[in-house]
Amino acid sequence: MLNFTVGPVQSSDIVCAIGAEQVPYFRTAEFSKVMLENEAFIKKFAKASERSRVVFITGSGTASMEAAIINTLTPKDKAIVINGGSFGQRFVRLCQIHDISYSEIALDFGKALTEEMLQEYEGKKEYSAMIVNLHETSTGVHYDIDMISEFCKRNHLFLIVDAISSFLADDFNMEKLGVDVMITGSQKALACPPGISVIVLSENAIQRVEANDPKCMYFDLKDALKDGERGQTPFTPAVGILLQINARLKEIEREGGSDAEIKKVAELASDFREKIQGLPFEIVSESMSNAVTPIHPTTASANDIFLTLKDEYGIWVCPNGGELRDKVFRVGHIGALTKEDNTTLVNAFEDMQRRGLI
Repeated sequence: MLNFTVGPVQSSDIVCAIGAEQVPYFRTAEFSKVMLENEAFIKKFAKASERSRVVFITGSGTASMEAAIINTLTPKDKAIVINGGSFGQRFVRLCQIHDISYSEIALDFGKALTEEMLQEYEGKKEYSAMIVNLHETSTGVHYDIDMISEFCKRNHLFLIVDAISSFLADDFNMEKLGVDVMITGSQKALACPPGISVIVLSENAIQRVEANDPKCMYFDLKDALKDGERGQTPFTPAVGILLQINARLKEIEREGGSDAEIKKVAELASDFREKIQGLPFEIVSESMSNAVTPIHPTTASANDIFLTLKDEYGIWVCPNGGELRDKVFRVGHIGALTKEDNTTLVNAFEDMQRRGLI
């Protein structure tokens, strides 16, 4: 199968080979070395400050979204939540569950966040935090992080950024942007199996973690930070995936680092978007990430296209659910893909068009 979804994505041969090995015992100096390397590379690629820290959670990206909320915010905070799709709604739900006061900026499908939308909250001292899914993967909208950063700096807001699908796909400088919490996951541009999510904490965020007392055990980041100093985790982690992440991070470093990886993803996205011109497709996002192209087929059901590609051509694209099921599918550009793979997918679209399927 050729995989154009946005997670899990295609992995390199190096990463796949590690997945076939026996999982080693992890309470060792050797594994600690791997974890400390992982932390250093993540900080480097996120362009985080030297005093920032990285926590690896065995759980999907939502696990780290929840951990970030309960460790850095309290009911004394009031947050602004950008809600442009299913993942923005997930942050809304987390605030509701954990009694975090919030106001949401609700965006219509595919619409970009604008300065005018933020203006309503300018100078409102009751707000202490901003929460945003930088790339709302469900709709393919990538928010203007520079605009968000400047707004948060002006208004002294603690900034939590879910960069799960945009990390290593779009430009991001955690320290320069003043981001306090960055979240990503193993199954996106890190191109490893799902099961590990990653939280990068600024010095300011670390102080909040240390002062907070979340009513949980597994997601209490104080223990994770303490054990992380020696390259360990409080509980048994997904050891094999962490080893794969280590290999993948070293692969990215060898190939030129985060900037080179972002450039590669951007070129793949641009190549695909050029190749689909002339097909009965509309791109539905006003502001796109390099990570994915959201497509509305004008002559067929999006879900039918997904099923036909999967069943007849051996190609996965990313379907949508709910009211978007028949309206939009998404094509990812992260993972071990090439421009030749783009051509293979476009050839399949053209063959489907000749057959009257699109």
